Amino acid sequence: MSTSVVLPALGESVTEGTVTRWLKQVGDTVQEDEGLLEISTDKVDTEIPSPVSGVIEEILVQEDETVEVGAVLAKIGDGSGAGSSDDAPQAAPAEQESAPVEEAAPAESAPAEQAAPAASAPAEQSAPAADGDSTEVKLPELGESVTEGTVTRWLKAVGDDVAVDEPLLEISTDKVDTEIPSPVAGTLQEILVQEDETVNVGAALARIGSGAAPAAAQPEAPAPSEAPAQPAAAKPAEQPAPAADEKPAEQPAPVAEEKAAAAAPAAAEKPAEQASASSNDDITYVTPLVRRLAQQQGVDLASVTGSGVGGRIRKEDVLKAAEAAKSAPAASSAPAAAAPAPAPVEVSPLRGTTQKMSRLRKVIAERAVASMQATAQLTTVVEVDVTKLSALRDRVKGEFQQKTGDKLSFLPFFAIAAVEALKAFPIINSTVEGDEIVYPAHENVSIAVDTERGLLTPVVKDAGEKNIAQLAREIADLAARTRDNKLKPDELAGGTFTLTNTGSRGALFDTPIVFLPQSAILGLGAVVKKPGVVTVDGKEAIQVRSYVYLALSYDHRIIDGADAARFLGAVKARLEASQFEGDLGI
Repeated sequence: MSTSVVLPALGESVTEGTVTRWLKQVGDTVQEDEGLLEISTDKVDTEIPSPVSGVIEEILVQEDETVEVGAVLAKIGDGSGAGSSDDAPQAAPAEQESAPVEEAAPAESAPAEQAAPAASAPAEQSAPAADGDSTEVKLPELGESVTEGTVTRWLKAVGDDVAVDEPLLEISTDKVDTEIPSPVAGTLQEILVQEDETVNVGAALARIGSGAAPAAAQPEAPAPSEAPAQPAAAKPAEQPAPAADEKPAEQPAPVAEEKAAAAAPAAAEKPAEQASASSNDDITYVTPLVRRLAQQQGVDLASVTGSGVGGRIRKEDVLKAAEAAKSAPAASSAPAAAAPAPAPVEVSPLRGTTQKMSRLRKVIAERAVASMQATAQLTTVVEVDVTKLSALRDRVKGEFQQKTGDKLSFLPFFAIAAVEALKAFPIINSTVEGDEIVYPAHENVSIAVDTERGLLTPVVKDAGEKNIAQLAREIADLAARTRDNKLKPDELAGGTFTLTNTGSRGALFDTPIVFLPQSAILGLGAVVKKPGVVTVDGKEAIQVRSYVYLALSYDHRIIDGADAARFLGAVKARLEASQFEGDLGI
């Protein structure tokens, strides 16, 4: 008897996942809890372990396919069913996927037209297109606290052919910007929500129907949007062969159709396809995560060939291109050393242009203005001598990284000092509700993170119960996932106080804005060395010291200047004493 391996729940707001790589193949023996495959979601990348020990008899979801939580990924048994799968391991997925299509609509007259969808995506998803019915593309849930989204850009136009999981449009919310993929293969028949329109979760965005049926009715004069179906019908014998060699379920429809077009006589229509793909390549298949990674690695996306669904450029493609770029100039170290010089004076492509504000930028702007209009904000600044703290950090950072795997910056020290002061002066951690002041029983610290989409503030929950190692790990994790657009929307909610490290960009201090419903925000300036007056043997002397400015902005409706001064005084005393050895957590 076989056991089904299902896609488990990977988070409250995660409804589906994409198989990125199978670690085992049909016929392999696996142990319980041994990694079977890698799954990628919009929140997390993880391995799915085997629920039992046995032999993989069947793989039901191929690489690059997206399935919902609870879907069956594979079957594991005692090995008795693996033999038949081994006999034709590559043809099986196509046969299994084409069967539901035939059950939904017996279209034996057009087997070649169904071959491409069956090879690139689950047949049950392609079924609505096969029987001529249209499928609505709806705005999915993007987090527990996200109720609506704004269409920022359509990546496809009416009449365009789309493959399963190929990006259709970009959606922006006040928490996250993301692409909405097509749930089925077919032709985009109707766009129901225009760019810059805001709709609720569950609203219909577009309709996708069959693009193959018109091609079958007019095989001798296919329309441009039906071009992929014609080569498939013209070469029924050639289509299945490359699909089987190249993992049918992994091969996205546009790529499979483009290869078929190269072998078919209708090659005259291929340049049009390629022109369309190239003109939209950097728009359609490049996610914010990949754009940022490419920027960090110095990779030109125009030179990268995507290996994902629909030709999408994935992280792995960028990393491979970066490795290739590093190995190429290895023989010449001198030019490489001189190369970074022109980078600071590179002219931005935005110069001289006009751009629409993103949904996130609009939300930030609205909240900033609302905060300034609804509160009476004031900023108090103190200077802190962190010479002892700098020496402590230099002394323990090697051991800290060895034991925890995290780099030790100044931020966790500032965070723990601020949290301790919040416990002593809870008015700084409070919120205003009507004519009442609410004092939370916990310290949830928001950490301002600079991203290419705008400023986001993920929250370290219960920061008052954590040591420096725990704070360093959580802050680094939240910051990385925020920049990679893998943050759960719920991780941006619930903050009671904010830290913003403007010193990371060299600023001495600023006057940060308090965002409602919080009442205070602490700006951390750059740690700099400069001459300072100290007392040595009872006499004043000048030494080189390390200093930092701490700027506390607060709501003057409930927080007085004296409250702010007492809070900053407590933080200053804690940092200057620098007795953190017992709080390191190593």
